[in-house]
Amino acid sequence: MPTLDADPIVSAPAPAPKRSRARVADHRILGQPGFVLHSYPYKETSLIVDLFTRDFGRIGVVAKGAKRPHSKLRGALQTFQPLSTSWSGKSELRTLIDAEWVGGMLPLEKTALLCGFYLNELLVKLLARDDPHPALFDQYVSTLNQLAHNEPAQTVLRKFERSLLKETGVAADLTRCTSTRGPVEAASDYVVDPERGPRMARASDTWPVVSGKTLIDMANEEYGDPATQMQSKQLMRFLLAHQLGGAPLNTRQILIDLMQL
Repeated sequence: MPTLDADPIVSAPAPAPKRSRARVADHRILGQPGFVLHSYPYKETSLIVDLFTRDFGRIGVVAKGAKRPHSKLRGALQTFQPLSTSWSGKSELRTLIDAEWVGGMLPLEKTALLCGFYLNELLVKLLARDDPHPALFDQYVSTLNQLAHNEPAQTVLRKFERSLLKETGVAADLTRCTSTRGPVEAASDYVVDPERGPRMARASDTWPVVSGKTLIDMANEEYGDPATQMQSKQLMRFLLAHQLGGAPLNTRQILIDLMQL
């Protein structure tokens, strides 16, 4: 009489490895490259700090005890210093665990220092929190280095402003005309709609009128032509004002007064 096969033996799945309760609870991030954008007092001995980090974007942290005379954080939390930062928590305001200066950059001085504060104000007002922009972070580092080495501020700032608008998804293609649906022509005049991009200029326009050559130069990051420098400055001021909803930039006004940037 044939025998019935026994039911196959099925091995129980191996238990999942236990995760560290402390690490999950703390949500710790360690050794993240970052810069201080802005800070202000919090309670008697602490600071609230806006950090711009490479992989997590702009975040807010509480630096507990940072105002105490012997705090390690007191000397580290300076603007334009490359830092290795660590924090815990997942709420809108994390808790800063550590910040160490990593060096490798020249300090900003005089006008370059004002330009640096202008960059920081742009980032604070235009970047949403917890929105990573690693390419913009690298551009920020490059821009600080260029300013520290006395590269022409007109060129350096225009490149950064353009990168900021592109990274935040509000910069149109400057080389395509929306009214003709063809390429921008160097000899023609245009205005740039902040929402759509370049179109042919009209006599009734109140927006800044720029040449097609200026738009092409900006797309190629070429700012040697004095006309391109002047028109790109006016255009970027207009586009940034639109994105800011008319909110003033304090450092921009200082720079205008000093250098007409």
